[in-house]
Amino acid sequence: MRGIILEGYSNSGKTSILNELKKLHCHDHNNERSFIVLSEHYSQVLHRVNGELKFLNQDEHLHILTERVKMLKQLSLWAKGVGASHRSKGVFFILERFHLNHRTAFSHSGLHKIKEIEAELCGLGAKCALLTISTDQAENRLKSRNPEHWKSKTEKETQKAVDHLIHTQHNLRQHASDTIIPTLELNTDQQDWESYAKVIYPSD
Repeated sequence: MRGIILEGYSNSGKTSILNELKKLHCHDHNNERSFIVLSEHYSQVLHRVNGELKFLNQDEHLHILTERVKMLKQLSLWAKGVGASHRSKGVFFILERFHLNHRTAFSHSGLHKIKEIEAELCGLGAKCALLTISTDQAENRLKSRNPEHWKSKTEKETQKAVDHLIHTQHNLRQHASDTIIPTLELNTDQQDWESYAKVIYPSD
């Protein structure tokens, strides 16, 4: 088993790169035939429930992450049990907004449990890509997804959003340096999703 975890602020390119990674994986018929992709909707702290945003507390989010990792571990054990020694019979996974999302949201709380989850992910062959945006590109990237939404925002509101992005990225970097999971930081200013996917995709 092996996998990739995509982390980063909104608009950093996670979904675009995820789509390119799927293409790369399917292109090589020697790759794992079992391919699991869990988008951020299955793992992030902030959820939309019946049209309303809900912010999970730390225990709720830890429970979700634990259940997702448990599922992967069960699949890994199954593969070993049936003698899946060839890569084509193994499992490849992609997770979006996972451990670093948790660390950043609950940075003032204990990290013992999330470190245990990270150790299990590492044992499953996980590697992480932290996608970032340069400070001078932050405002343009925020506005790129929904330009109409930002037309009604004041300069002060826009700057507050930009500052939040920059602050969150700083926290993500700090936690990336602390986690046991091998992490690559990748600047996505050029929005060259195919090239970024090729850099991220594991060659071993």
